[in-house]
Amino acid sequence: MAKLKQTDTSESSVDIAGLIRSHLRGFQTALILLLMVIIMSFLSPAFLTSRNLINIVRQISIIAVIGMGVTFCIITTGIDLSSGSVVAFAGVVAASFGGGEHPLIAAIFFGLLAGAAAGFLNGTFSALGGIPPFIATLGMMQAARGMALIYSDGRPVTGLSPTFTFIGGGYLFGVPVPILIMLAIGLVSHILLKKTRFGKYVYAIGGNRQAALVSGINVKKYLVLVYTYAGTLSAAAGIMLAARLAAGQPTAGVMYELDAIAAAVIGGTSLTGGIGTIPGTIIGALIMGVLNNGLVLLNVSPYAQQVVKGAIIVAAVLLDTYQKRQKT
Repeated sequence: MAKLKQTDTSESSVDIAGLIRSHLRGFQTALILLLMVIIMSFLSPAFLTSRNLINIVRQISIIAVIGMGVTFCIITTGIDLSSGSVVAFAGVVAASFGGGEHPLIAAIFFGLLAGAAAGFLNGTFSALGGIPPFIATLGMMQAARGMALIYSDGRPVTGLSPTFTFIGGGYLFGVPVPILIMLAIGLVSHILLKKTRFGKYVYAIGGNRQAALVSGINVKKYLVLVYTYAGTLSAAAGIMLAARLAAGQPTAGVMYELDAIAAAVIGGTSLTGGIGTIPGTIIGALIMGVLNNGLVLLNVSPYAQQVVKGAIIVAAVLLDTYQKRQKT
């Protein structure tokens, strides 16, 4: 009897230790962000000012919005390499309706529609056509960039109305509009992922696709929806960028897809699927923003900044791999 009690106590302590480790892992990216803020505030007096901090959040808002869509894709064990090009395509489409001759809602609608169409094609080619997401979205990366150049005739789309540019440079209640848009999209995406059937199916597909199929989930349908949503969020980011630049640039968004993937991975989204959160992706984008801003304030070479960013991405993947091994 005493041995039984001892065993129960031992198992209980192991369970508690496991719960504590799991809880700490959930907050590790937030702790890393806090540590970076503290370090940067000591290294540069200009860092910890309200103006600089707001500027950081405003700068990462576009990458964070793209990263939210990419998070959905990665959770399903997929990827989206087309998001940077979709940003440019949706930006020039929205800008072409943003000169004041059309209502603002038309510019937003057609911009989002362009991104949703690109995402729908990504999902269709991948889920229904059987093409690996890497290849399908790589093809769309080239196609969307080409469509942006064709649509704009290779030139920036200018002459945007103040109503349109307000999206990228205005303030509402003293807060930059891009930050409010990022928070609103983040809230919607978090609810979709955590509180709806759609989100549960996304995790199920990423956790075990075969089991999801057996349980009756229409995997192909939900994969198409995931990529359509990712394309829509890339389009939203493209509209924000065009409004901030006061022009639809067909060459905009280069390498944004890699920054978005990095934000998701740094924020705890597992490249092997089934794991990821929207708050984590936002924190991952903030980590990148703090790092970039801090290195600029410290006058670090832009080339060295790329090396540091690459090292952090590799470290995040190594940490994810290590945690996977620990669980098994």
